[in-house]
Amino acid sequence: MNKKVLIFGVIIVLLVLLIPIPHRLKDGGTVVYKAIIYKVLKVHRLDENSETGYRDGLIVEILGFKVYNNVK
Repeated sequence: MNKKVLIFGVIIVLLVLLIPIPHRLKDGGTVVYKAIIYKVLKVHRLDENSETGYRDGLIVEILGFKVYNNVK
């Protein structure tokens, strides 16, 4: 019985750490998917200097360190 409770507790903690919550920013359409241990930014910002008028790309951070960034 004690083992089952421990396993159930570990599963709940992992779900809390890994399930992202989406946040929408008011900068042209950027969406931030944020969990406790990682963050994914789907960037779509207004930019006057760009040919298309928007800055697009994806940023991935794990434990606060940028792992991937292709924002142009």
